[in-house]
Amino acid sequence: MTSHVIVEADGGSRGNPGPAGYGAVVLDSDGQVLAERKESLGVVTNNVAEYNGLIAGLTAAAELGASTVDVRMDSKLVVEQMSGRWKIKHADMQPLAERAKELAAGFSRVKYEWIPRAQNSRADRLANEAMDAATGKPAAGRPSAAAKTGKPKLPTRKPDRATTAWTGAQGTPTRLFLLRHGQTEMSALRRYSGRGDVPLTELGQAQAAAAAKRLAAISDLVVDGEAVPIISSPLTRTKQTAQAVADALGGRVETHPGLIETDFGEWEGLTFAEAADRDPELHRSWLGDSSVPPPGGESFDVVHRRVRKARDELIAEHGGRTLVLVSHVTPIKTLLRMGLDAGPQLLFRLHLDLASLSIVEFYPDGNASVRLVNDTSHLA
Repeated sequence: MTSHVIVEADGGSRGNPGPAGYGAVVLDSDGQVLAERKESLGVVTNNVAEYNGLIAGLTAAAELGASTVDVRMDSKLVVEQMSGRWKIKHADMQPLAERAKELAAGFSRVKYEWIPRAQNSRADRLANEAMDAATGKPAAGRPSAAAKTGKPKLPTRKPDRATTAWTGAQGTPTRLFLLRHGQTEMSALRRYSGRGDVPLTELGQAQAAAAAKRLAAISDLVVDGEAVPIISSPLTRTKQTAQAVADALGGRVETHPGLIETDFGEWEGLTFAEAADRDPELHRSWLGDSSVPPPGGESFDVVHRRVRKARDELIAEHGGRTLVLVSHVTPIKTLLRMGLDAGPQLLFRLHLDLASLSIVEFYPDGNASVRLVNDTSHLA
């Protein structure tokens, strides 16, 4: 009998909904593995799979006679709901959450902790083996756990996302909806606007509302009654735009500093002509060389490295999911450039309107797919 254990649980769905599975690991206080569970679930959503991973982990902990449990998962939704901080709105989630609560009530204490995906590798491996089995792929020689039962029956859904098998890409992509902020006074006057923290104009607020209405009509952005993550640059104009989206989807806004606009340095607030008159040679070089920074500012090469790091961090935390990123013209161009595997000249040749929508997908095997660029049909 072990009095205290750690449960690491994970679940996933290739398509969301799609072929799904879960994995759970029970460890003692020294990190020794006491039990492992995994199972294929058929066609369900990520959140259904995550809850089943939790249920399997708690069941295994009870079988070991544990009295206290620390649950660690990379699903913020499950952790927040089981901790009582978020409501459980979706009907599919409610019976699973009730089953998990019943199991948790059998221990003297259960503590829930969110961890980054990179720290949940054991359960993630098991979940992927289960998903491999669900899709008919060999699971690296490990036996299937399909014989394990004892879970609630699960609703299934038909996948509604078009496949991209013809591209040769492997795995479930992280899909990024890229929304540029609405109009500000600086953009209306066509002035360089980087780190200056200006709010939306009245028109900018209307543009944000129109974009939010467009996104609210996309079924992929609300899964099991919960909005996908909405992540914004920390500047006011993007946070206002992101909040309009969050209000429409029923979600909440997070920020990431890597999504902030280019630092234009001493050119901040100047028009194109004013910057060219002030520093003619430098401005001319800057327009053709991504390594050249504005005076006291940030080169596009520096922005590229910053945005790549932000993208990698977001994929590490939310890999295989859909995200809404609300940002600025240069970071969005940079993400599209990465998706196209294009050179820096794209930055000078691609136009992005205010409140425009673009979509790019990044696959775990390194492939990418740009699906939409500069769509403003919602502003018509």
